[in-house]
Amino acid sequence: MQIHTTARHCELDADVRSFAQQRLEKFAKYARDLLEAHVIVTAEGYRHVVEITLALKGRELVSRESSTEARAAIDLSADRIEHQLRRLK
Repeated sequence: MQIHTTARHCELDADVRSFAQQRLEKFAKYARDLLEAHVIVTAEGYRHVVEITLALKGRELVSRESSTEARAAIDLSADRIEHQLRRLK
């Protein structure tokens, strides 16, 4: 699975990028047909909006969450995607 990260209107630290990759690599235990994941972090004033898109074979899952910190928003969005994967499989 390929993981792409994009930062809009902000700069992401290396530890935040590695946190996002570690969190998304755990999804492999729920689905074997994961093709790629795209994480978009957008800074809007004081809050960070994170959108995670997972491309499965023949399907696409999307989650969007916001928080005051980028790491917390990634965690919330990843929880929602994990719930969608569990429901799907």
